[in-house]
This record gives sequence, structure tokens and C-alpha cells, in this order.
Amino acid sequence: MATGIICIILLMICVFGIKSYAKRLSHGCCGGGGDTVKKVKPGDRDKSHYAHTYRMEIEGMTCSNCSARVENAFNGQDGFYAQVDLGKRTALLYTKQPLTEKEAREIVRKAGYRIHSFQCLHEN
Repeated sequence: MATGIICIILLMICVFGIKSYAKRLSHGCCGGGGDTVKKVKPGDRDKSHYAHTYRMEIEGMTCSNCSARVENAFNGQDGFYAQVDLGKRTALLYTKQPLTEKEAREIVRKAGYRIHSFQCLHEN
């Protein structure tokens, strides 16, 4: 009798685990409810208007909702234009004013992620 109860409990755990995994596969890690993060468009999308370019490797991004959150963290502010490449786990950031690594790390941290590396590609 006890063996039967244990088997039923283990079976229920397996079923819930499989359902959770299937939900993540179909909706992404952060969008389990089927909701997607709406992207914020930057005010100025003309890259020639931005004097500074930075490349960041970002840890923790696993789905399109993650990349949208990182882009939104920058694109929601004046003077920033971010483009995230989820496959490479990188972001290109164009800014009108210089940005310190500390400032970038704080913006990404508030979005829920972490910068692994930060480099300046272009500054005027």
C-alpha cells in the first residue's frame, strides 16, 4: 500500500514537471502565461545621431522576452538605442552621451540581468 502511494506521488511530480517544461518550450522562460513583453521603440532610430557605441555581453537572457526587457531598459530613456542579439547574448548600445560601465551595469541589473563584459566600440 505504501509503495503504491509513493508511486502515485512520484507520477504526479513527473506529470507536473513535464507540463511545466512544455509550457516553457511553447512560451519562453519568462512568458509562461503566454504574454509577451511589448518592445519600447527608441525616440530616434537613426544610428548616425549617436556618437557612442558600446557592446555588452549579457548573462541570463534565455528568450525573446528577456531580450525585449534589456532593450526596453535602454530604449525607454532619451539618448539610448539598444539592439539585442539573443543568439549571441549580446547587445549593441548607441548613446548620444558617454556612458560609464557602472551606469550600464545598473540599468541592466534593474532589468534583471547581468553584464558579463562591456566594451566601447566607438566614441567621438
